[in-house]
Amino acid sequence: MNYSLAIHGGAGTIARASLTPEAEKNYRIALQAALQTGAAVLAGGGPALDAVEAAVRSLEDCPLFNAGRGAVFTHEGHHEMDAALMDGHSGRAGAVAGVRAVQNPIRAARLVMEATEHVLLAYPGADELAREHGLPLQPPAYFFTEFRHQQLQEAIAAGRMQLDHASAPTAPADPNWKKGTVGAVARDQHGHLAAATSTGGMTNKRYARIGDTPLIGAGTWADARCAISCTGHGEYFIRAVAAHDIACLMEYKNLSLAEACRIVVHDKLAPAGGEGGLIAVDAAGNLALPFNSEGMYRAWQDADGSGEVAIY
Repeated sequence: MNYSLAIHGGAGTIARASLTPEAEKNYRIALQAALQTGAAVLAGGGPALDAVEAAVRSLEDCPLFNAGRGAVFTHEGHHEMDAALMDGHSGRAGAVAGVRAVQNPIRAARLVMEATEHVLLAYPGADELAREHGLPLQPPAYFFTEFRHQQLQEAIAAGRMQLDHASAPTAPADPNWKKGTVGAVARDQHGHLAAATSTGGMTNKRYARIGDTPLIGAGTWADARCAISCTGHGEYFIRAVAAHDIACLMEYKNLSLAEACRIVVHDKLAPAGGEGGLIAVDAAGNLALPFNSEGMYRAWQDADGSGEVAIY
């Protein structure tokens, strides 16, 4: 009778010198709150799928992270949010891309899984499905934060699309950009696994860009062997099919979770320029939280009470 839970709030160049003690405290509080929300579900015998959804919803409701209420602005000045979750026990998955009004995109992703025969719905259909089923919707003002709006102005002035977790290749490291994708993975007391991921994408993104988060196998994956939630430069994770690659390495090469994650994050993504990280859990409840960037907002806990909230 044991369980494991890990969450992340984005990975990238998080400069220690620029993260004030007050800001670090606020991030740690938010991460701890999300961790406790998911852990409460698991401690009560609830399913891993409910736990990861609850943890991600907590992070979506916090304006510190680039998901839900804290989502970044597109070039046109609105928000396009992506989310996905997957139940490792049943193999079912749901995802949404580019939603603009759903308060908690992760809830819309689960709705796609449970109320339709589909896996991925995009805007405007995903918003319409949420509206039909009574999910809370919000006006643009709900998602507006001055901090994110200022990021957009700076990105437009610089003439670049700003990555959600990492500096643009030609830009100096700037910790103000590094509040990205959120996610959670869990193993429940029944031995079942699940993963969930949510993001606002990239500041100043255009042409309805979609990253790895809602693509099952790229940024989100769960089966009977492992559950994975990724964070980083999405294009690289898509090309590497990063989340599913970990499951394949475990299945076909019989590697441990830790070794499979190391290979994907450090041997495959890093040399190609794919800055970021991921969180993972296996069927035994072992956790892995590797990243090849300067930092990753993360927290983890298991049934014996061990765990931590960390950034670097």
